[in-house]
Amino acid sequence: MLLTSLTKNRLSLSIVLIFLISACSTNKYAATEKIYKEKVKGFSKIILATPPEGQLYDSVNAANQQWIGSVNFGIRKPNFVIIHHTAQDSLAQTIKTFHSTKAGTSAHYVVSRDGKVVQMVNDYLRSNHAGVSKWGKDTDLNSSSIGIELDNNGTTDIWPDAQINSLIKLLTTLKKKYGIPTANFIGHADIAPKRKPDPNNFPWKKLAVKGFGYWYDDVLQNPPVDFDTTNALKLMGYDTSDLGAAIIAFKRHFIQTDLKPKLTPVDILVLYNVYTKY
Repeated sequence: MLLTSLTKNRLSLSIVLIFLISACSTNKYAATEKIYKEKVKGFSKIILATPPEGQLYDSVNAANQQWIGSVNFGIRKPNFVIIHHTAQDSLAQTIKTFHSTKAGTSAHYVVSRDGKVVQMVNDYLRSNHAGVSKWGKDTDLNSSSIGIELDNNGTTDIWPDAQINSLIKLLTTLKKKYGIPTANFIGHADIAPKRKPDPNNFPWKKLAVKGFGYWYDDVLQNPPVDFDTTNALKLMGYDTSDLGAAIIAFKRHFIQTDLKPKLTPVDILVLYNVYTKY
């Protein structure tokens, strides 16, 4: 009986230890999850407030204004997907960075080298991934886009199949869910050509073949003699206020073998071909 009792006690202790170990592993991010939930709760209070707090225009003459809620409204609808590389050495390091209030940066998704996809911000919320950026007339890409970080330190052109395959699956879901136009799958360098090079040496053609962004055709037609290359870049979306930076960003995306801030005859052929798709 004593032996049986000891065995049961040890078994019970083992179960408790297993539970504690499991709890510790599953609650690794308990502290940051708590912060996330508290912030979401704060946003929900703002949305639920009727009338919206601090949004009535005349604080002096209250009788001159009224709140009547409409039945026709919705929440944020992402219209772009911006792809980045993390410029860090591991998925764990990136997650740690996105938990740093000092760094102040984030992304909706992080895709690791082995294909694991980690979502860190709800699609309907605004993530801090684009920074100071511009695409066409949109100067607040954080508010209109979903940010995807790819686990890559930015110094290698090796993009594992597992990572790209997971990215394509994710993009397929996002495109279908939000109706994101083919042209609106772009890189951080495209929207911030003066500041960012990411994603560096990226296989954009693989994505374009699947319907995420455009690529040039195998046979290129000569542009008309009056083809305005600067205007073409601008109409595609590039910020041409620094033309050299815009050219480098275009070439980083579509040429990749030459990043000089000047368009060669071949570059112009590619630009014309891609421009006509927009």
